[in-house]
Amino acid sequence: MVSPSIESNYIRSLFPSLQRTVNNLPMVFLDGPAGTQVPQSVIKSITHYYRNSNANSHGAFPTTKETDQVIHHMRQCMAALLGAESENSISIGQNMTTLNFALARALSRVFKPGEEVLITQLDHEANRGPWLTLRDFGIKVREVKLLSTGVLDYKDFENKINENTRLVCMGMSSNCIGTVNDFNLIRKLTYQYNAWLLLDAVHYAPHFAIDVQEIGCDFLLCSAYKFYGPHVGILYSKPGLLDRLPTDRLRTAGQTAPDSIETGTLNHAAIAGVSAAIEFLASLGSGESLHSKLVDAYKKISSHEHQLASHLYTGLKSIAGVTPIGQDFSKPDRTPTLSFTLDGKTPTQVCEKLALKNICGWDGHFYAIRAIEALGLLERGGVTRLGISIYNTLEEVDFTLQEIEKIAKS
Repeated sequence: MVSPSIESNYIRSLFPSLQRTVNNLPMVFLDGPAGTQVPQSVIKSITHYYRNSNANSHGAFPTTKETDQVIHHMRQCMAALLGAESENSISIGQNMTTLNFALARALSRVFKPGEEVLITQLDHEANRGPWLTLRDFGIKVREVKLLSTGVLDYKDFENKINENTRLVCMGMSSNCIGTVNDFNLIRKLTYQYNAWLLLDAVHYAPHFAIDVQEIGCDFLLCSAYKFYGPHVGILYSKPGLLDRLPTDRLRTAGQTAPDSIETGTLNHAAIAGVSAAIEFLASLGSGESLHSKLVDAYKKISSHEHQLASHLYTGLKSIAGVTPIGQDFSKPDRTPTLSFTLDGKTPTQVCEKLALKNICGWDGHFYAIRAIEALGLLERGGVTRLGISIYNTLEEVDFTLQEIEKIAKS
């Protein structure tokens, strides 16, 4: 069942938190869609920075020069992860939401009243809320519908994009029901109307390789804490694009990309941890360059996660009263995130029962509130969500299915 390309025992040995027990039971971390556990190498990198190089940037002495190198190295690693043109396309922020609000404020000074932005019902609020603020400036924000199958209505997309559309904002995949969106199709549509494309890769980046040059997107955002790193947000901008935008920045700040959207002092220790997280991922693959190693590693990661998630999905469907939400696993282009409802139990009740066995799951809408609302599940308390990460095992999945079956029968 588990892909032979992933050595589960070895992978798990790299994560200190996986060794923890509570009430003599191991922890089962199926909460990865809200943030993964981190390997020892990430912890070591963050600690090393505080022990050796804790200084602000752009000075003359050794520790400040080391901080400059930490930032530079992280940009290089992220450029490799995303297939970006150079490290100068990588901007760093507190989190994806903060960066997206900053980007929206900048674009509010560029777009004109009557021009349009397209968002979707499937997206996380971090890729909806910032763009909805543009309505205050006379910019029309339109919404693409979500079908009951958990897939975006691409006919609606085609009907709503037009010559007034300046920007399309969509997720690469859904953090609440796992759908992978057809972002390549939407890129073709945006080319037809000379519109920019912004992709939210927060939920996609932990599971699949990304090549922003191949996709052709103008902006892409992601968060390192979803792919085994610390809480840092990242913005990719196509070369030259960020320089054209009037971002909020101090007179003393860097006035060109990538610095021009970065406000204040960055979290240098966490930035060191991001590089370590990317290097951890690359260590699972083979190739001559960091990017090629990452691409190879993601093939193994995707295969492992898809097999476990497919097994979990099949098991859930076999339990009386359980209704999985969204697509099945007949195709590989689906993230290993599963949401479901259980007759007679609220999602909160299900998660509370699972927690008694140290199974970490989430309930609610996960900030994808519009999607849960559109699917008619908000008033029921949303859904229960379980996510497969690289360190999860078949034994954990079977144990979880057994416990859900017990809950269903209780």
